[in-house]
Amino acid sequence: MYVRVGPQQWITGHRTATIVSETMNPAHARKHIRDTIEKHVYVDATDEPILDRRTGTLRDSGWLFDFRRALLRPSVLRAVSALFWDTFKDARPLQMCGLEVAAVPLVTALSLLQDSDRPAHAFFIRKSRKKDGLMRMIEGEPAAKDVPVVLVDDILNSGKSFIRQVEVLEELGYTVRAVWAILRFRDESFYDYFRKKSIAVHSVFTLDDFRDSLGVRILTPPDHTPPMMPFCVVWKFASEHPNYAYVVPKSDPVLDADKIYFGSDSGHFWALHQEDGATAWSYKVGFHARGKSIFSSPALTQSGLVIFGAYDGNVYALDTATGKKKWIFWEADYIGSSPAVAEDLGLVFVGLEFGLIKKHGGIAALDVRTGKKVWEYPMAAYTHSSPLYIPEKTQVVVGGNEGIVYLFDARSGTLIWTFATGEASDEELARGLSRFDIKESFAYDATRDLIVFGNHNAQLFALRRKDGSLAWRFDAAEFAYHSTPLIHDGAVYASSLDKRLYCVDLTTGEERWRWHAGARIFASPVLINDKVYIGANTGRLTELDPETGRETAFLTVSERITNKVAYNPKTKRYFLPTFANEVYCLERHDDDEQA
Repeated sequence: MYVRVGPQQWITGHRTATIVSETMNPAHARKHIRDTIEKHVYVDATDEPILDRRTGTLRDSGWLFDFRRALLRPSVLRAVSALFWDTFKDARPLQMCGLEVAAVPLVTALSLLQDSDRPAHAFFIRKSRKKDGLMRMIEGEPAAKDVPVVLVDDILNSGKSFIRQVEVLEELGYTVRAVWAILRFRDESFYDYFRKKSIAVHSVFTLDDFRDSLGVRILTPPDHTPPMMPFCVVWKFASEHPNYAYVVPKSDPVLDADKIYFGSDSGHFWALHQEDGATAWSYKVGFHARGKSIFSSPALTQSGLVIFGAYDGNVYALDTATGKKKWIFWEADYIGSSPAVAEDLGLVFVGLEFGLIKKHGGIAALDVRTGKKVWEYPMAAYTHSSPLYIPEKTQVVVGGNEGIVYLFDARSGTLIWTFATGEASDEELARGLSRFDIKESFAYDATRDLIVFGNHNAQLFALRRKDGSLAWRFDAAEFAYHSTPLIHDGAVYASSLDKRLYCVDLTTGEERWRWHAGARIFASPVLINDKVYIGANTGRLTELDPETGRETAFLTVSERITNKVAYNPKTKRYFLPTFANEVYCLERHDDDEQA
């Protein structure tokens, strides 16, 4: 081993700083990292408990590589730096970047222990945008945008984390030249995404390098193909002044033949042309001091109205052609609920919220033509939940933040039954919130006559519509359901804040499969062309096979996805919202094959 010392100087204010760079001989560095991996990083399930995130159970067999046990050792960081700079010794200028957490010590070491002649900038990317303070996605000071970026990490497996970084940086105008990892799990042919973008893939080791010592080998079988990324962005719209503090479902976009409609944190309700994203019209609602504005998802009527609620306490009905106001209902203090239209009854149903003790919420039925109240039912807690109208039964169901489900005769407002998912305390009721909150809407299965929903107590329920009795309850989730379930072909698909999408048999309530997103899922699943689409806080939209849960396609964007994607089957365009009040209009390269 030898040590090379070289001064690196720069001016900071009025002081001159000096960095001392220490590197190992590359051959010695490689041996040192290999020994460390075999002795400390490799973990076998027979020696330590390993939890399988897909099943939520401990593995009987298997292994993983825990580089965090080694990445704070000075000798390992010197060795990693020696090999990195040996790879990129002729690639200056460049800048280095990584995703928190594992890449932070890596990027720091590479920055400190680099060649002193032409220093490279270093920064890192957050897994998701910070919700307060400076609300940054990127931490550090990147160099100019014409300086190429090399992404670094400890492991390269599926490539998802690298792909997210590429998408974030490209959207900001940077170019990624290469990805570099200590250990690569898969054959190079797996990483088609990087090849298509002319991004080089480098790694110090592959699993095959440890076949004899650890018994591991490259994971990708010859006939395996990775999920596709067949989407291209046609246009993107970004509303002004997004509120990053609220990471929740906001206003789902809805479509008619020509336009897309949705609300925003700025208080503007938008109508855009689907063709090019140009603004057809916008409407500004009133101000609310909490920083919330329009979380309500709009509903369209056959008579040409778009109806939505806002946190100024009003329900608005606007003309879809012009954006002009038709009527306003103003009796609530806040409205986060999304309206449900009953065209056959000429009614629209919406949840209400009030700043009143013992009357925090309720549901109202409004005349769809005039906005006049036809009936109302008060509730003890806030009613953020969105009503579901069941036209074949002329009934409407809604939930409250006290964890109670209410089924009404939709025409008269007569209460038919209630079902309590738990017993909220007096203290919880005084706040209008409880651990049993029902935040979103419901799904109805006409074949079995079941109403399906989730609550914040991590429970998924199926109730018999006729009498409100419990058909089954699914308790596998670890955290809240803050989404609306999807029903398809005898199964219910429900996304949870425990980062999983569950597929549950509608008849038995037993789990068929679960899929792990890698981050919290607020978005509701949706069925498009016989595939399940789900967004997550990773900024990744994933297409899944509904039978198996296998990923079949994906797209990664820079911000969290907390709402469901919308689809126009006529134009074959997808409209993807993010929590930052952005909408991406997407097309697929393989749509002809899908049709």
